[in-house]
Amino acid sequence: MGTIISHSIEQVANNILAAAAKAGRDAKEIKLMAVTKTVTDDRIRKALEAGILILGENYVQEAARKKPHLAGTNYHLEWHMIGHLQTRKAALAVELFDMIHSLDRVELAEAINRRAQARNRIMPVLIEVNTGEETTKGGVSPSSALELAKIVSQMENLSLRGLMTIPPWSDNPEKTRPYFKCLRELKETIQAAELPNVQMQELSMGMTDDYLVAIEEGATIVRIGRGIFGERL
Repeated sequence: MGTIISHSIEQVANNILAAAAKAGRDAKEIKLMAVTKTVTDDRIRKALEAGILILGENYVQEAARKKPHLAGTNYHLEWHMIGHLQTRKAALAVELFDMIHSLDRVELAEAINRRAQARNRIMPVLIEVNTGEETTKGGVSPSSALELAKIVSQMENLSLRGLMTIPPWSDNPEKTRPYFKCLRELKETIQAAELPNVQMQELSMGMTDDYLVAIEEGATIVRIGRGIFGERL
């Protein structure tokens, strides 16, 4: 099992190198996140042993359960919240995660800011943008992203680091390109606004089926689950 996971990570890393070269980018700009939804602790350990440095969790309670079991496994390990975050779980999210990718409303920003202030920390966040404007998904609409960024920029205990998106699913990766391009252009728009407490460094976009296209469009964090761990159990 460990050998399979290690081989998968090596393959993804090689694909990232190739996609970056094709786009004329430095592959060092692109971070590989292992998405651990439904993945057992033992399989996660195998990924860490193979060099994974960032884990992405969809549920706060899963991170709360897993984190103590994996403590000390990797000194540089980061935990990122990538799923929908309920406002009432903001306190636990601030305690557990190094970055929150799914900030999509003012009420949540206020809750995270308040909880971060109570813990005397600056919380790195990404605004989730619903680039496909799908009613079944979270995320702010592209037309509202700048306004939310302006509000977040005024919150002393939040540090806006970039944007995240999950495009509409397609079995053709090329069909996701317009959504990734939309996110990159939004990043540039927000960057041009020169807002305080805002460093538009990250574009969290691209999963197992479409991360190569995402890299070509400027992704700095790719979120890979199935491509590392295989099909969900």
